[in-house]
Amino acid sequence: MQTPDGPIREEEALGKAYDARLMKRLLRYLRPYRWRVLLAVLLLIWASALALVGPWLTKVAIDQAIPAGDYGLLTTLSVIFFASLLLSGALDYANTILTTWIGQHVMLDLRAQIFGHLQRLQLQYFDRHPVGRLMTRLTSDVEVLNEMFTSGVVTIFGDVFTVGFIMAAMVAMDWRLALVTFSVLPIVFVAAWIFRRRVREAYRDIRVRLARINSFLQERISGMRVVQLYRQEAPTRDRFHEINDDYLRAHLRSITYYALFFPVIELIASIALALIIWYGGGQALEGTLTIGVIAAFLQYARRFFRPIQDLSEKYNILQGAMASSERIFRLLDEEPAIIDRPDPRPLPSRVSGRIAFEDVWFRYVGEATDAAALATGAVLEGAEGRLDEDAPEEDGWVLRGISLVIEPGQRVAVVGPTGAGKTTLFNLLMRFYEPQKGRITLDGVDIREYRVRELRAHMGLVLQDVYLFSGTAAGNIALDREGIEKEDIRNAAERVGVDRHLQRLPAAYDHPLGERGSNLSVGERQLISFARALAGDPPILLLDEATSSVDSEIEAQIQEALEHLMEGRTSLVIAHRLSTIRGADQIVVIHHGVIREAGTHEELLERGGLYAQLHRLQFERPTAAA
Repeated sequence: MQTPDGPIREEEALGKAYDARLMKRLLRYLRPYRWRVLLAVLLLIWASALALVGPWLTKVAIDQAIPAGDYGLLTTLSVIFFASLLLSGALDYANTILTTWIGQHVMLDLRAQIFGHLQRLQLQYFDRHPVGRLMTRLTSDVEVLNEMFTSGVVTIFGDVFTVGFIMAAMVAMDWRLALVTFSVLPIVFVAAWIFRRRVREAYRDIRVRLARINSFLQERISGMRVVQLYRQEAPTRDRFHEINDDYLRAHLRSITYYALFFPVIELIASIALALIIWYGGGQALEGTLTIGVIAAFLQYARRFFRPIQDLSEKYNILQGAMASSERIFRLLDEEPAIIDRPDPRPLPSRVSGRIAFEDVWFRYVGEATDAAALATGAVLEGAEGRLDEDAPEEDGWVLRGISLVIEPGQRVAVVGPTGAGKTTLFNLLMRFYEPQKGRITLDGVDIREYRVRELRAHMGLVLQDVYLFSGTAAGNIALDREGIEKEDIRNAAERVGVDRHLQRLPAAYDHPLGERGSNLSVGERQLISFARALAGDPPILLLDEATSSVDSEIEAQIQEALEHLMEGRTSLVIAHRLSTIRGADQIVVIHHGVIREAGTHEELLERGGLYAQLHRLQFERPTAAA
């Protein structure tokens, strides 16, 4: 379950029932379709005007055609009434198609904008926000807005115009009887106010309980192996039944409010009808009012209360739309921290690959940290001069004054205990994060001078945790990158040795992979990630514990391929298996974010320092145990 400060709390926030600031931003998405919106409003106005035709024709028929025995007029009135019904049906059909088209296209635009914005955000944003919550923004929150655009913003005009036209027609027909009819409106407003307040609370309860269900399901399905291993099926089922039952009760409360509200409105409408009959009948007996007017008023009253019911229901739609739009705009207002400079320096088509870390300091900025102060270096006051190699990590600095030069074509290995800051070097080099102090250069130029896309295009990355997308093996190697042809895919696969594994699949390179490559072994997935990194022939290779998840046979196969592939490339390797980096040109040992040692394998063993200690722990422990 989520903590109170997690995703559920965000779902609990009701916000305003109507926020003019949010509505103004929402209406901007209608701007590209403003002519269609205008047409939809006009259709609604015409449909609302047609609602007046039937009762008015009834009045004319009762007061004029029938008493005079005028069959011709009666026939004409019937034809006009039938034609108005056909035209009203056609307008309703056209309006439904048009408003649905508008809503779907607004959804299309909004989802595209959210997804595009997510791809521009820095990794630190995804560290703070669960994937499930972001998926909700793209799916259910956008769907709520679609309902508002389809059934709310545009169609509400129809309800307002219908009520206005009917009131005008009733006043024009007989203002005294109209006032009698409108006398029940205060009761309607009180009932609607009570209903809106109750429904608002019910809506929040439903949303909170749905968030709990989603959270529980995501957690238990992802951890199904643990659930089954520890025989937790029955307790898990009971807990889910409890949450599900709570969700059911919240929904039933909401249904109860609707079940009460609509009969109440019907009762009020019946009271209005009774008043029309009582007062109108009395006036008719006195000869000041005709039967046709009373019949028309009875029809108008019926049509008058239907839009009022719709408006109360649309309040619920508007309530949900305001809450969803606030969450969506909070995401869209998140500014990307990693952006290109206004005048970026162009990268050559092929860099030499000289990398330099110059007094680099870095810490992961939390939500409570003053990022602006970090960016200006304010928190670094007094940092220099206290660079103690054994400094505690409570201050939050992951890297402390890192200075390291990697020459073109050099192979540099980075080792150290877990949490020493090794992977952070990769993240900074690829500009997934920015250092708070110092700089990183490529061929003597600060990497912040280059466009992010061009910088990353010169790098090939292989991570310990391989991520494969749904699709084919060839698609996962190419990733739709420009300039990578089928021949490049096959060559990369052959050079890392995954070609023979793929050829055993029924469709070879075009064989569809399961979710995250589930129909491949761990070693095969790792080899595909090697081929992916090498398919673009990058001048810089970044290997983050790339062989830790493979067996000895495939590891030997990869090591043999790497010896050939690293020639002429600048290579930066993170490794826990020290046996895989003995041939590195330089081995850098990081501890507590500080470079403690640097040299070749033999030099570091002779010094007897931290590297020699790590080496003994890996290679001498089995003997000691024996």
